[in-house]
Amino acid sequence: MFYLLLAPLKEHFSILNIFRYITFRASYAGITSIVLCFVLGPHLTRWLKRIGIRDNLRPYLDDAHKKKKGTVTMGGLIMLISIVISIILWADLSNRYILISLVSILWLGIIGVADDILTVRNRRGISVKTKLLGQFSLGVVIGVLLIFAPQVKGYENMTSLLFLKNFFLNLGWFYIPFIIFVIVGTSNAVNITDGLDGLATGLLVITVGSYGILSYIAGNVNLSKYLNILFIPGSGELSILCVAIAGACLGFLWFNAHPAEVFMGDTGSLTLGGILAIVAVLIKQELLLILLGGVFVIETLSVIFQIAYFKLTGGKRLFRMAPIHHHFEKLGWPESKIVVRFWIIGILLAILGLSTLKIR
Repeated sequence: MFYLLLAPLKEHFSILNIFRYITFRASYAGITSIVLCFVLGPHLTRWLKRIGIRDNLRPYLDDAHKKKKGTVTMGGLIMLISIVISIILWADLSNRYILISLVSILWLGIIGVADDILTVRNRRGISVKTKLLGQFSLGVVIGVLLIFAPQVKGYENMTSLLFLKNFFLNLGWFYIPFIIFVIVGTSNAVNITDGLDGLATGLLVITVGSYGILSYIAGNVNLSKYLNILFIPGSGELSILCVAIAGACLGFLWFNAHPAEVFMGDTGSLTLGGILAIVAVLIKQELLLILLGGVFVIETLSVIFQIAYFKLTGGKRLFRMAPIHHHFEKLGWPESKIVVRFWIIGILLAILGLSTLKIR
């Protein structure tokens, strides 16, 4: 809103020229998100508590988690409201990538809110099929949009490959299933990781912050040429989205750090995981999610391997418990130590992922 209203007035008031700069607007989007989380957090938490939106204890978790029963959930609403307001204030609302992102936040947010409310009411939430259908449908819509209204002509069905300079993999019509897989997989991977206080929230700051850097580079003709990244006009606005998300996660971490006063619930994890994937898709850096979101990948694979090993061995377990963060709890690691160490791994993987920009 500020960009559309104030940037055109730069000819009359030179100071308003600052609103043309993405770095300026991204910085203030992040600050706005943090402040809004601080302001909205206590009020929304009290409201959610008053209407009875509290987490139910998972029956398979041990005594260490029993004290968390009754903690307010659906706190992702705090982040989503902060992000949307920040984007409306600081981003270019005529930019197609921003519009896609806002629609996607609303789309996934509705799924997350419905799941959280039904989980509290009937302990089951919405069915897995319904949840996957919602995510699948969004993937189809975005895939069709990107193919028939391409960002850069000639690259409609392509994705960037790691470590290879100016080389893209053409997936043809498999690009839409690929996009669906990335969105559904990332959304649910973040959801799986959200099992300890602050774990997924801190990792999202790291991962989405990295994609903020990538978005800025992809939207800058000089930087993208220097680093051999496909130049995607207008994609720099996505860095404002990414910084707003990172700011909201930092603000929410104030309340979500151990011992958590509020959980993000599916409202936060499914939505923010999906938006992270959509940013990766829009700048054609989907495969970098393997590194930048490496902890999310590890958490998801631990569940897959646990189930496969259990079936193959007739009931034996590969880990003491999955996802893998619970395995370390069973080994006696304190929750805060697991979270911080996973954050450290996330930072190292993010550095490795960003380093691939030069290792080409």
